[in-house]
Amino acid sequence: MHYAMLALLAAASLIPASVDEAPKAPVKVLLVTGVDHPAHEWKKSAPALRDVLEDGGRCAVRIVEDPEVLGTDVVFDYDVVVIHFRNDKPLARDRQARANLTKLADQGRGLVLIHFACGAFGGSADYEELAGMVWDGKNTHDPRGAFTVHVVDAGHPITAGLGDFTTDDELYIGLEERRPVHVLASARSKVTGRDHPMAFTVEHGPGRVFHSALGHDARALQVPAAAELIRRGTLWTAGRTP
Repeated sequence: MHYAMLALLAAASLIPASVDEAPKAPVKVLLVTGVDHPAHEWKKSAPALRDVLEDGGRCAVRIVEDPEVLGTDVVFDYDVVVIHFRNDKPLARDRQARANLTKLADQGRGLVLIHFACGAFGGSADYEELAGMVWDGKNTHDPRGAFTVHVVDAGHPITAGLGDFTTDDELYIGLEERRPVHVLASARSKVTGRDHPMAFTVEHGPGRVFHSALGHDARALQVPAAAELIRRGTLWTAGRTP
């Protein structure tokens, strides 16, 4: 009897507990870059951002160094689109690109905006609706250096278990709200003396948007806690548990 019970237990241990616990395929991420202000070395920061997102094996990232891809159906092959650029001039397929981003959100896919993406598609109401907060075109940031990022909502899946941390980055002070956003983390500016959002979310129908003001360059992206915040935010937009 004793040996029979052990045999049954051993056999049961070989059977998967449930289909829901089966490993999921990596989130397919399209990281769009290629143009920006000269102060942003996207050729260095884009690979660093890819490494951040792929750490742990839960995301598979493709970098495209031409924002014009947003105006094509290629974007619909991905679970999440990451905007890692700011364009001074409208894209050749600007209207289609913006329409595609809205359609992605309408389909329940994810959108991630990193750092100066707050200034992409300047003046476009549909993009501003997705971004939640955008660059005001005037104010910029504190001098580059160390500052503390405070977790505002420790109960959100993105920030659960993630405490306050020190980073080395640009503290953006020029974001204007275009629609209500859910602030996850903030930092106090030495210039304004006020708290400014560093990470927040926007929900667009079934779609999810994660917007990070952090991520000026490769060094800033490689701060472990900042990297974790961005990685979790990206997974959350794909509907995964960070």
